[in-house]
Formats: sequence, C-alpha cells, structure tokens
Amino acid sequence: MYTPGCEKAEPGSMPARPRPASVDRVDHPLDALEVGHLAAVVFAELGVDKVTLLGVAKGPDRDAGRETLFMPDRAAIKLEPRDPVLYFIQRLRDEAHRFVIGSHRKLRKKDIREAGLQEIPGIGPSRKRALLHHFGTLKEIERASVADLGKVPGLSAESARKIFDFFHPGSS
Repeated sequence: MYTPGCEKAEPGSMPARPRPASVDRVDHPLDALEVGHLAAVVFAELGVDKVTLLGVAKGPDRDAGRETLFMPDRAAIKLEPRDPVLYFIQRLRDEAHRFVIGSHRKLRKKDIREAGLQEIPGIGPSRKRALLHHFGTLKEIERASVADLGKVPGLSAESARKIFDFFHPGSS
C-alpha cells in the first residue's frame, strides 16, 4: 500500500496535493494494528514522515458508532457513538469505500466487456486478437457492421455474421 505520487517526493517532504491512502478489509482489531504497522513502514520507506496514521475497525456485528480507532504506538481509542469526530471519520471511511468500490466496478466492467468475445462460439484467441488489433476496443467491435467485421484479416463472412449477431440480437 502506498500513495501514488509520493514516490517522487523528497525524503521528509510532502507533495503539493497529497493523495489519501486507504487500506480496506481489516476485519479484526489485531489486523488493524498489523495494517497500521505496514502502512508506517511503507510511508517511512517513501520518506513520508509527517502523516498521522489512523486505523478504523468496525465494532461487533459491524455496527456503525461502535468503531475502534488505532494509531501507532497508542492505546486503542473508543469514541461515543454520537461523537462528531467519530461521525467525521465514518464519513471519510464511507467516501473511501465509495471511491474504491466505484473503481473496482469500473475494472470489473472492463474485464467483463473484454471477456465478451470469449463467449462467442467459434471465436478463439487468434480471432479475438485480430479483432482487437483491427478495431482497438470491444466497443468499436460492437459498433462495427457485418461489412466492417468482414474486413478483419482471417475472419470469414460467417464469423463476421456470428459476431455481429452476438452484439445485436434480433437484428437479422
């Protein structure tokens, strides 16, 4: 885990606009301590030393308001459920989760879209490579007409029709 952009910082300095660093999936308070230690080591290796690290572990049954906060070399901190500081930290965590989940969905969608060619019967790895080389993206392959698909080297008219029909069901 590291903050992109910090690797270019001079030791002991911070970039003009530091980016937040986030580690997710800490399911146990002991894990939070280990992740905090790992984060401290990574930041130290990057020469970033003016960052306060804070780990947040959800409470029992993952109830909001029962989080435990962890900082390196300090005892665990429990805030009252309605404490405004705890509310602020929850909002930061939720925003980090929203960002990470959105990024993950975008990557997964891309993987699913590119895997789309593998679902077409008779389209193997060499034809998939030829299609992607010719059109560049799966989106362009989807937009292509049967005639355009037929111009791909090594692709028969029958294969071009199969690909077109796959992306445009009911258009024939």
